[in-house]
This record gives sequence, structure tokens and C-alpha cells, in this order.
Amino acid sequence: MSRFHLATAFSFVVLGLASCGPLPVYYRPGNDQTRTNSDTLTCKVAALKDAPVANQIRQRPPVYYPGRQYCNAGGCWTGPGYWVDGGTYTVDVNQGLRSQLEQRCMAQKGYQHLELPRCTKEQIAKLQSLPGRNRRDAGLSQESCAVLQSNGTTVILPPL
Repeated sequence: MSRFHLATAFSFVVLGLASCGPLPVYYRPGNDQTRTNSDTLTCKVAALKDAPVANQIRQRPPVYYPGRQYCNAGGCWTGPGYWVDGGTYTVDVNQGLRSQLEQRCMAQKGYQHLELPRCTKEQIAKLQSLPGRNRRDAGLSQESCAVLQSNGTTVILPPL
């Protein structure tokens, strides 16, 4: 298997594991999710103004593969080595600063930055089946979990 295929397979494994890990969320006792989403958007926009996207293209160094030695009854010889391009990638050099600015803005608004486990399908289904569930925060507990919605916002589900 080539190094490219190994790297690609490794990337899929890492991405798969990342989708199982905890979700970062902002939490302030007594806030409803709509207010939290509004405050988060306000802080993200402010952070983007102060630390705009600054992509830089970078290049990995090339990799040299030495030739292999081949042997048969007539003797041994070494095949030629070869170089493989390391490839290029893009880095947003302001990403870390933008994240810090967003977290500082949210902290100034009274939010804590937490990581909560992802909700299981069973937890989501159980919550949806409860009639008239109040969306106002009832506090966090060990059973609290988070759901990443298709619009990019994260929702904290109260304990079930």
C-alpha cells in the first residue's frame, strides 16, 4: 500500500473519531439556546473583524525513497531511488487568535466554554417525544449532552 493511501486511510479514521468526541459549547445558567446562539454569532463576527482569515500556502518537504536491492542467482543490484513531492496545504494563521477573541468575548458576556458529550440518537428521540419541553436551561448535570445542528449551531440538551 502506498504512503498516499495510508495517509488517506489514517485521515478518515481521525475524522471518524473526531465526530465521536465531545462538542465544544458555550453555557450560561438561565439562558435559552436562542440567546446563546445570538451571542455566539455576535462574538464570532467581532472576532472575524479583529482577526480576519489570513490563509497562507505552505509546502511540505519532498521525501526521498532510496532504491531497493534486488538479488537473484546472478548477483545483486540496487534500483534507483526516487523523490515524492511533499504536497502543499493551506493554513489560516489567524485561526488561533480568532478563537481566543471569540472565547474572550463570550466570557465577557458571562459564558463558560465547556465540552459536552454528543447526544445519542436514543437521547434525542426521547427528548423529542416529551410534550411541551421547556427550552429554558434547567442547569447542567452529568447526563447533559450536545447536538451539532445542520446550521452549525450546537444545542445543549438537558438531562433526560
